[in-house]
Amino acid sequence: MVADDGPPDADDPGDIDDIDEVDAAALLERAGFDADESVLTDRQAEVLALRERGLRQSDIAGRLGTSRANVSSVEASARDNVERARETVAFAEALAAPVRVEIEAGTDLYDAPKRVYDACDDAGVKVNQTAPDLMKTIGDRAGDAVHGREVRNRLFVTVDADGTIRVRRP
Repeated sequence: MVADDGPPDADDPGDIDDIDEVDAAALLERAGFDADESVLTDRQAEVLALRERGLRQSDIAGRLGTSRANVSSVEASARDNVERARETVAFAEALAAPVRVEIEAGTDLYDAPKRVYDACDDAGVKVNQTAPDLMKTIGDRAGDAVHGREVRNRLFVTVDADGTIRVRRP
């Protein structure tokens, strides 16, 4: 669960001076939130919007007439739903990509570009990255699945028709 209930950071431009000035409904409307089309509930969206504006969980709890623990739970569920939605989109994009390369655990990261280039050549897709840039892209997007030159967890590298590279961890 998200348990950050510390004071807003004064250097953060998203923080506010008067929590009562924040209109959650207006924030959601300006962001184009539609509960019928979203994976978030109205309450989850409201909590995220208020947190993004620098409100503490305890302040939000007071506004909503609930406990800080409840706000923490709602926020954690909302963030989990957002992450699941991102993974679903990434999966759908991977299915549609003309190039899909699996990089097995234990692979040397230096071997990944050749595998991606070979698959792209077979599919007639152009990659606009040099081998070092491609290694950096894979390493950066894989997070802790890559350590040094070692791929520690299986990765899927996809390249769509315009050369956009995506890296997913199953």
